[in-house]
Amino acid sequence: MKRGLQGNEQEDGGGTSGGCQKTLKRSRKQRREKDLEDEEVRWECLPQEILLHVFQYLPLLDRAFASQVCRGWNEAFHMPELWRCFEFELNQPASSYLKATHPDLIKQIIKRHSDHLQYVSFKVDSSRESAEAACDILSQLVNCSLKTLGLISTARPSFMEMPKSHFISALTVVFVNSKSLSSLKIDDTPVDDPSLKVLVANNSDTLKLLKMSSCPHVSPAGILCVADQCHGLRELALNYHLLSDELLIALSSEKHVHLEHLRIDVVSENPGQQFHTIKKSSWDAMKRHSPKFNLVMYFYLYEDEFGPFFRDEIPVTHLYFGRSVSKDVLGRVGLNCPRLVELVVCANGLRPLDEELIRIAQRCTQLSAIGLGECEVSCSAFVEFVKMCGDRLTQLSIMEEVLVPDHRYGLDDIHWEVSKHLGRVWFPDMMPTW
Repeated sequence: MKRGLQGNEQEDGGGTSGGCQKTLKRSRKQRREKDLEDEEVRWECLPQEILLHVFQYLPLLDRAFASQVCRGWNEAFHMPELWRCFEFELNQPASSYLKATHPDLIKQIIKRHSDHLQYVSFKVDSSRESAEAACDILSQLVNCSLKTLGLISTARPSFMEMPKSHFISALTVVFVNSKSLSSLKIDDTPVDDPSLKVLVANNSDTLKLLKMSSCPHVSPAGILCVADQCHGLRELALNYHLLSDELLIALSSEKHVHLEHLRIDVVSENPGQQFHTIKKSSWDAMKRHSPKFNLVMYFYLYEDEFGPFFRDEIPVTHLYFGRSVSKDVLGRVGLNCPRLVELVVCANGLRPLDEELIRIAQRCTQLSAIGLGECEVSCSAFVEFVKMCGDRLTQLSIMEEVLVPDHRYGLDDIHWEVSKHLGRVWFPDMMPTW
């Protein structure tokens, strides 16, 4: 009887068990809805420390949209930690397809965050208007305390088209007010000797990196002033006309820290240009003081302008030839560049570089990377070169057109020989067909 009653209750669903199940389902649903409501409340009330962490991963535009959600998120948007690093993109619609930083945002940054900025770069296009806009912003950073500043032209000339006085005035504002600059990139700008003196007077104890290639208003005396007083310099990039024996001696003084990178652009503005010679004793002094420093040299010269170079031993480590270079010059490289680590030759002509390449392998015992463009090397000489260098050649970029088949090796089997000596699979680079 009892068993039958239980069966009837289960069949019609009207018993105690069915009612409890319905009640239980309703309570679970209510709890889930309440949990969702609680989650929404907690999301709106996230601590600013967590919001800061989230905002740091958002692109600037998404961060700006998020700041419109509520008052708390808007306050998080203006936290000083989010404005330490900023890149001003200043592009004109008529001369660039890239987006520019919105003018209203720039005004807001200057008004509320100029004293928070520490790592700043200005990226401008080729228009004079963009360069002027960058200088206008610089001139308003009177409360700044920048650590790094980079002025980047995506296409020349931009800053060089500006009135020199306007540019110098704006840059001086940063030099005077920051007093803690450690990194400065001012390539292709009208910076001059007096402005460098202002830089040194206010930031000599902190400046570690200075890049100023293609600055025609700076003299060797101006860069020497920097080297004499900024004893913490670790990296320096400049044009060859600013390089002097006095500069190398200054960088080799007892007070100066060990330089890590010296980058030199050797550029010919006019065919037949004359270049001065640096004494071997000056290079030796630099090498003794900073035995591990990297000397990176980029050559953009015509063939008859290489006379002063590689006549004596030079501690170059990375060497790039952007124009055609003769067999004679490459032969001198093999004789006088024992510290060479990387060599890139854009073009040479139609005379095989067999002897020169073998000499480089023999004398440059640290060479680990080489690239050859429009050159010619016999397959046998190339295999011998790789055999001498061995597996320390971590980068080997050779166009297939460079290799000339001979009686020992053809293009079909040279990759096997080279791979064997490298200890890894290697193929020559091929010219794209499109």
